[in-house]
Amino acid sequence: MRVVSAVVATGAVAVAVAVAAAVSADEPPPACAAATHRQFDFWIGDWKVYDPSGKVLGENRIESFAGGCALLENWTGASGFTGKSFNIYDRNDGKWHQSWVDSVGGRLELVGGLANDRMILAGETRDRAKPDVIVTQRITWSVNDDRSVRQVWESSEDGGKTWTVAFDGKYVRK
Repeated sequence: MRVVSAVVATGAVAVAVAVAAAVSADEPPPACAAATHRQFDFWIGDWKVYDPSGKVLGENRIESFAGGCALLENWTGASGFTGKSFNIYDRNDGKWHQSWVDSVGGRLELVGGLANDRMILAGETRDRAKPDVIVTQRITWSVNDDRSVRQVWESSEDGGKTWTVAFDGKYVRK
């Protein structure tokens, strides 16, 4: 009886190995394995964020989720202001998309991509104080030589003719 059990068990293992090899040979690569899905990975990490004078602006944790298909941002400002964003490369339109929400009811939708080693996303909003004014928002992320990341958020009320810096932060890994 032991010999029969061992033969059956050995046969079952051989069949399982053959099935696994056949299945893995036919499996497509992971959905977000392409290099375009990794373009924003430089932002992943736990960061302390400083303004150009060295003052702490807050902390940010950027993590990959959904099988590496998206990034989740978790911002906590030094003043207690918080926000989150979801970031994803859409292979259908070939662009990066960010959806931001925050603790004062703000929402921002940005679209863009990697250009000259910088991630540049932009979108339009309405000014709460001036509802007739459409404001163009543009955020640029770039990697510094020391592997820190600079994020510059600019706004324009004249269709991009002039820009005002709303945020200039240097991300330093904790």
